[in-house]
Amino acid sequence: MRHKMGYKKLNRTSEHRKALIKNMLNSLIKYEQITTTLPKAKVLKPQADKIITLGKKDTLSNTKTLISKLQDVKSTNKVKKTLSKRYENRKGGYTRIIKAGFRYGDNAPMAVIEFVDRDIQAKKVDKKRKDPAKDQKKEDPKAATA
Repeated sequence: MRHKMGYKKLNRTSEHRKALIKNMLNSLIKYEQITTTLPKAKVLKPQADKIITLGKKDTLSNTKTLISKLQDVKSTNKVKKTLSKRYENRKGGYTRIIKAGFRYGDNAPMAVIEFVDRDIQAKKVDKKRKDPAKDQKKEDPKAATA
């Protein structure tokens, strides 16, 4: 029996598991929606909810705890400034898991984990905008040399 075994090991060492959860938390905070396997999403959900709850109470102790858990000041600032304000009237359940079929290569169950009431534009944070000047140079190589 698995009495008092409160987490899934995900077939990783403790250091690898901690790094995996930290990186997934940072990605979830940055993009507000990520696609991963279902067991990883189920492990990530309570961690993300705890991070948002910590960010809602603005104290120095909570800020230091957030920085130590996330290891990223940008993510910590986003939790404290935007996400905590967005969920100030919500008591819990800040994330949701949506099943997304099975992965092609190994048939692993996939899931999308996202914040409830998420910002849809957050997914495009790292996407580069197209520069019209570069597009014009690609179309007319003679015009660029002339």
